[in-house]
Amino acid sequence: MIARRPLREVISEPAEPVLRRTVWAVAGILRVITRQDWRAMEKVPKSGGVVFVVNHISNFDPVAYGHYLTWSGRWPRFLAKDAIFRVPVLGWIATNAGQIRVHRGGPTAHQAVIAAQQAIQRGQSVSVYPEGTITADPQTWPMTGRTGAARIALATGCPVVPVGQWGAQEVLPGKKLTWPRILPRKTMRVMAGDPVELDDLRGRAVTPELLDEATDRILDAITVLVAELRGEQPPPDRWDLKLRRRVPIRGVRR
Repeated sequence: MIARRPLREVISEPAEPVLRRTVWAVAGILRVITRQDWRAMEKVPKSGGVVFVVNHISNFDPVAYGHYLTWSGRWPRFLAKDAIFRVPVLGWIATNAGQIRVHRGGPTAHQAVIAAQQAIQRGQSVSVYPEGTITADPQTWPMTGRTGAARIALATGCPVVPVGQWGAQEVLPGKKLTWPRILPRKTMRVMAGDPVELDDLRGRAVTPELLDEATDRILDAITVLVAELRGEQPPPDRWDLKLRRRVPIRGVRR
């Protein structure tokens, strides 16, 4: 089973020592407390700048997704909320493991996008939750998103690879941190997809409408993967966090 292969056999790109050690330690725990149902790992580019976009369903899903991504050949480097960096120990790890700090709503909010672009130009990968937070959808489907991933992709020209996941919400349901539900062992289902088609949007003036179109395509691609992992048909509309209701999907889900 690939999840039990030594780390040195599955990933060759360089990483910060703290990131490497943290991933190795967390993976050892995850192999014991969870099962892995990993699909389409061959669709994860093994080198070069890339944005991975993934649905957010639980406080547990960063480690479940990061486990999959690492054993697919790439290090997990997230755009992460500023609050994480202020947590003792966790904040030190995030800082020294190459994670990108996001200050929302302030004068320095754009710096996270710039830092992500620079990482991609260095040939690294960046993982982004387009929804910006754990989904508020009552049925846990991807909800409306923020435009950060679209901005990064359009500015750099890098591929945008969607990843769907399901199962982490059974370990830590909801947004509040609780004691993990590890028994019986839960299965972490994760699946990568083909790059999101954005070529027709590149080179055009960046407008709110353009960013919304790119973001809708990204969320549609993720939703298709989540639907396959769940074995269910997704709803025809999308939950809007601000309006607290479902709204029509502007794009065409493929």
